[in-house]
Order: sequence, then C-alpha cells, then structure tokens
Amino acid sequence: MIRITIIGSGNVAQHLIKAFTKSELVEIVQVYSRKKETLSSLIEFDKITSDFEELLESDLYIIAVSDKAIADVSKQLPFQNRIVVHTSGAASLDVLDAKNRKGVFYPLQTFSKNKEIDFSIIPLCLEAENTFDFRVLETVAKSISNAVFAINSDQRKALHVAAVFVNNFTNHLYQIGQEICTEHKVPFEILKPLIQETAEKINTLNPVDAQTGPAKRNDSVTIESHLAYLNNENQKNIYKLLTQSIQDDRQAL
Repeated sequence: MIRITIIGSGNVAQHLIKAFTKSELVEIVQVYSRKKETLSSLIEFDKITSDFEELLESDLYIIAVSDKAIADVSKQLPFQNRIVVHTSGAASLDVLDAKNRKGVFYPLQTFSKNKEIDFSIIPLCLEAENTFDFRVLETVAKSISNAVFAINSDQRKALHVAAVFVNNFTNHLYQIGQEICTEHKVPFEILKPLIQETAEKINTLNPVDAQTGPAKRNDSVTIESHLAYLNNENQKNIYKLLTQSIQDDRQAL
C-alpha cells in the first residue's frame, strides 16, 4: 500500500481526499491544513496537522494549493529526497523546491466543494523526473482513475489553456445567455436541453463538424438583427469576435 500525504484544504484537496479514502491501494497518512476544522468532516481529526514540522513520513506528498503558494509550501517541507508533486495545470515542474524529487499530479477537471464527482473518469496528467517516481504516481493515479496520461510541462500548459476555452469561457457564455434571458423575462431553463446536446455532440463529432448557427451559414441578416437587439456593448463585442472567429475557420476549411 502506498502511503500519501495531502497538503491543502481547497476544492482539489477535498476531492482527492474523498477519492483516496475509497482506494484499496492507497493510505492517507496525513493531511495538512492551516485550519484543521476545514477537513474534519472528511478524515479522522488526528490525521490532520497544521504544522509542517509534524508531517509524517509518506511515499508521496501531494501539494494541492493555489499556484502562487506552491513554491513557498514546497520550501517549507522539513525533509529531503522524497516524492513531492503539485496538482497545477499551469505551473511547471520546476516551481517545486529542488531538495525533493519533483512531479506533477494534475486532475483535469473543474471542482466545486459541494458537487460530487466521479473520479474514475477524470483524466490524471502525470509528470516525474525519473521512471521510478513516475511508476509510483501511475500506481496512485490508477487506483482512483481509469484515465491516466504521461504529460510533460509544455503539454500540460497547452491542455490548461485549452481547458480555459472549453470550460471557463464556455461557462461565462452561459452566464451571458442567462443575463439576456433574465433581461427579457425568459426562463433560462429553456436553453438547458440545447446546452446538453451541444456538449454531447463532441462525443461523436469533431467540434468543427458540430458547428451550426448564423456565423457558420454566413447569415448576415440574422447576425445584424442579433447585434441590433443586444443592448450591452460587451455582449455585442463578444458576439462580433466569436462570429468572426467562426467565419474565419469556415473560410480556412
């Protein structure tokens, strides 16, 4: 059994705790949190510490904190030559302190504390400095997920940028859609089947082939009508930018 310590108490840390608690190949030795009570509902209280000097020996230490805190946390670890990884999609391997063996354990998913998630389908992107450490990470990853990938720092950054487009930006467009509906007293729920169908299409179609709408058809009458209807200048600018992007792609094909 592989013994692990999780450092952090945010969304990623909490979901990892839940996932590893169910694994038969991994034992959570300890969890670090500045406020012990934050994690008291997820793991035995005596396994939680708020003091780096109290960290017990483990086979793997997973730093699940904000990107800006990774370097500082890794410097504070009171040991050397152990496997220490972070969970960031954007931070490089080199952000970790060199006194320990470095790696990355990046779950590519959006996490919310109160939203349960099936970890078995979450892609886990792994990176390590040597084969032995990678095998440890791979064993740990496969104990909770069926989608495990070897991804280097540059590839991970590409994935993270792509994820911002397909997740964060898309969700912001949902917000704009909801604002337009609210402004005109239309239930946003009417759009939800369309949102669902759009997301499900990419399971069987390439996104380029799944594209529909007035920009794809070069329907200038509808496009101008939409722009005239919108009252918000920010919404108009986004509409114009995305319309132009779709049309540019159409012309490139």
